[in-house]
Amino acid sequence: MIDDSVGWRAYALKNLFAAVALVIAVGFPPSVSAQQFPAFRQALAESVAADPKVSAFYRDTDYAPLWTEAEHAPRREALLNALTRAPEHGLPSARYDVPGLIAAFEAVETEQDRAHLEAKVTKVFLQFARDLSSGVLDPRSVDRSIVRVLPRPDPEELLREFSQSPPAAFIRNLAPAAPEYARLFRARQDLERVIASGGWGPRVPDARFTPGTSGEAVVALRNRLIAMGYLERSATASYDATLQAAVLEFQLRHGIEADGIVGAATLRAINTPPEERLKSVIVAMERERWLNIPRGERHIWVNLTDFTSQIVDQDQVTFETVSVVGAQAADRQTPEFSDRMTYLEINPDWTLPRSIVARSYWGALASGGARHLQIVDARGRVVPRNAIDFSRYTPANFPFNVRQPPGPTNALGEVKFMFPNPYAIYLHDSPERHLFNTTVRTHSSGCVRLNDPRDFAYELLSRQTDDPRGLYHSVLNTGQQTRVYLDDPVQVHLVYRTAFTDVRGALNFRNDMYGRDAKIYDALSRAGAVENGLRI
Repeated sequence: MIDDSVGWRAYALKNLFAAVALVIAVGFPPSVSAQQFPAFRQALAESVAADPKVSAFYRDTDYAPLWTEAEHAPRREALLNALTRAPEHGLPSARYDVPGLIAAFEAVETEQDRAHLEAKVTKVFLQFARDLSSGVLDPRSVDRSIVRVLPRPDPEELLREFSQSPPAAFIRNLAPAAPEYARLFRARQDLERVIASGGWGPRVPDARFTPGTSGEAVVALRNRLIAMGYLERSATASYDATLQAAVLEFQLRHGIEADGIVGAATLRAINTPPEERLKSVIVAMERERWLNIPRGERHIWVNLTDFTSQIVDQDQVTFETVSVVGAQAADRQTPEFSDRMTYLEINPDWTLPRSIVARSYWGALASGGARHLQIVDARGRVVPRNAIDFSRYTPANFPFNVRQPPGPTNALGEVKFMFPNPYAIYLHDSPERHLFNTTVRTHSSGCVRLNDPRDFAYELLSRQTDDPRGLYHSVLNTGQQTRVYLDDPVQVHLVYRTAFTDVRGALNFRNDMYGRDAKIYDALSRAGAVENGLRI
């Protein structure tokens, strides 16, 4: 009797592969045209009629089978092998019903049966391809702030390309091509091995860790850091410089103030079990599938959980600055999406969104305050305050815009970086410099504030002028609101990653400050992609 879960999964997988081998080798009638099998042709046409894209593909190929002839064994093998390994990607294997597929192959007796099987395999293939290439979930149904447009494959185009390609390579290439996906895939396997072997050892007890202290708590800290890979094997029982350096490295990779001191935040992160870290990686892989698009050889990467904005060139970070992002209140969180940055606006004004006017300024405007703000009409003309009867209006029906003109106290600072989008989100400078010194930098109304906006601008402009500083300051010194267009627009990706790697593959973790990852993990669990933090 096999009573351990790992042994049972191995036993079940062995039997499944044996069944797959039979399906791959199954004998079908010799390859002939669909016209010679009118029963197959008619039954296939009826089976795929509900899906216009699939119907169009088969109609264009005169209903020639893709899976169910003897010569299609390599396609069957490639698909069934991929389906049996779907859980390794965090995909819901039950959705593809491999046992049901195997049974359907074994039950074929008539041409109508074969046509229904053909349609069934195609449906499963398209579902798997969609899940692997662009995600199991619809992110907008999980959290309304995740407003990504998913790169869903076109079924007709997918089938046509598959029919003309080596099947194993084609299916393998359905997974996201970004190096980050491969690195997360390996990180997931590593964490699963850690969990299977019992984890990272006992929790580290609460204690005061100062240079030179020793005792059981220090030994527990040492052993856990060794198990996590932050420290070489050592017999030290004191909190020495080597142990402190390991703590420092741990803090850097977990977004904790890097001081080498084991405070409450550091201890909490050290004691987080590998099962919880695995959840973050599983969610990060799904997010990578949502972002399976060309990112641009040069692109801007804003990881909200890390409070950083980066310029990335060919997978290498060439510039990075600390950032402030949207507050944690539901109506102020920074959304997730991708767009193209097309220009910088130097000496910007600020037209306040209605939501901010209602939340923060309406009372002051109506009582004669907030004199730093202008009221402007649809043509941009300033309207005198004494010409407006505020009692006639609410923020919702106010017929004017509220604007802060350019200047040193403007809420957007001296420059904003524009990628026009429906959400009125952009990157910008800020006069509130003290906020960049906080640890959890969730302070804005949704836009992303940059700690080093000038250097960010210089780097962006360096591709189109030999003197980016001179160009920037020549415009800034005019005091006039001016747009400077980028010769080559740059892709911008606003992402939310609580697990991510660097180019060396080192795994980093951040806190789920908006609670979005918890929602995604729960949704993946309901979809059958994960179970108790472990892959099925």
